[in-house]
Amino acid sequence: MSYSLNIAVIYTLSIGSNEHREENLSLARTRLKEWFPDIRFSTEMETVPLYFFHSPLFSNQMARFASAKSAVEITAYLKAIEREAGRTPDEKAREIVRLDIDLLMCDNTVYRPDDLRRDYIRRGLEELEK
Repeated sequence: MSYSLNIAVIYTLSIGSNEHREENLSLARTRLKEWFPDIRFSTEMETVPLYFFHSPLFSNQMARFASAKSAVEITAYLKAIEREAGRTPDEKAREIVRLDIDLLMCDNTVYRPDDLRRDYIRRGLEELEK
């Protein structure tokens, strides 16, 4: 006999945009709420670009939710939202980030350890801990 356990894990995301920032972060929040109704978002923060030299400011936000879906399923859904916002692979070279949604953590597994050093991410995580 086979059993399937649907154990929810906690996912933590980082969301960012430097192109039509308000619209794209709103799209991300809307789509994420459709799949994960219990999702919580940190306050949106305006940040200076880290790696771009001619880019406008970014808007960034953290999000956290519980789901029994796998990290692979979650990541595929995040990339679909980015594509819906119009993100294409060639834009990063032109310093355009319409929408970037990264899976930072799944429970205690950290996928992007360097990102956790960023001030805006630390502040967003602290806010989500409350």
